[in-house]
Amino acid sequence: MITVSKDNSGDYNSIQEAVNSINPGSPETIFIKKGIYKERVEIRTDNITLIGESRDETIITEGYYARMIMPDGSKRGTFRSYTFLVYANNFTASNITFENSSGFGDLVGQAIAVYAEGDSIHFKNCKILGHQDTLFTGPLPLKEKQPGGFTGPTIDGARRLVHQLYEDCYISGEIDFIFGSATAYFKNCTLFALNRNQDINAYYTAPSTYEGQTFGYVFDHCTFTGNCPPKSVALSRPWRIYAKTVLISCEYSDQIIDEGFTDWNKPESHDTVYYAEYNGHGPGYVPEKRAAYVHQLDKSQAAMYTLENVMKS
Repeated sequence: MITVSKDNSGDYNSIQEAVNSINPGSPETIFIKKGIYKERVEIRTDNITLIGESRDETIITEGYYARMIMPDGSKRGTFRSYTFLVYANNFTASNITFENSSGFGDLVGQAIAVYAEGDSIHFKNCKILGHQDTLFTGPLPLKEKQPGGFTGPTIDGARRLVHQLYEDCYISGEIDFIFGSATAYFKNCTLFALNRNQDINAYYTAPSTYEGQTFGYVFDHCTFTGNCPPKSVALSRPWRIYAKTVLISCEYSDQIIDEGFTDWNKPESHDTVYYAEYNGHGPGYVPEKRAAYVHQLDKSQAAMYTLENVMKS
């Protein structure tokens, strides 16, 4: 095990230095002591585990953002704004806060806290904090809508089915703050929407699930909350028209709009998206008022959305 500490009591005082010391192909665990680590961290080696000493006091933070001007005069863009990148398989992180500190999207544009792309990625008891585009669950969509829109670390990466698990995590943001094409399972997580004083203040998710993919995002016993006014937050909208988001036994605050989901001005998506709910509770769960294209599952239909089924798909 490698130890990282801000007070020089470990093997390294930088997380990236510790990552760089690992021999590719060798499983390794990095223990990170309490402290604020103001650095961008990139992991591109399989089989790495990060363990923080304390979720609230082990913090990786940076403030890169999409509108930031690069040395060549271009804008950084969404996919180069991350604080933490994992582009690898069989990765686990626990007891750590990952933060993009740049602020509201209206001011800085997109600003990713965690850019996660790979199979068998697991975040447990972590905080992922940001505003617009907080958590990217790669891979990217199959096609970009404008040249250069995907400029970033995985623009040439394989568009493949990957599985990710977020367990007992706290994730905050505003616009599309969980987005991407992965099959991702969120278990016992708290999703906190931030008020930006708009008619629609936040969109918890914007999946870009591939056509034919069995699962997209599944939320199991999660809490959808925030600091927004009533009926001003949407559960999901489709970044691409085959988006899938299913919520099982979740708690909804009163800030959820009655329709629950929106189509992002893509009426054609009504025939292609799969948005569904089962056994919700709380003031924001009003299934009788949901948009016509949202499914209300029965017990037998909901039974397929177990962690085991989703992660082995």
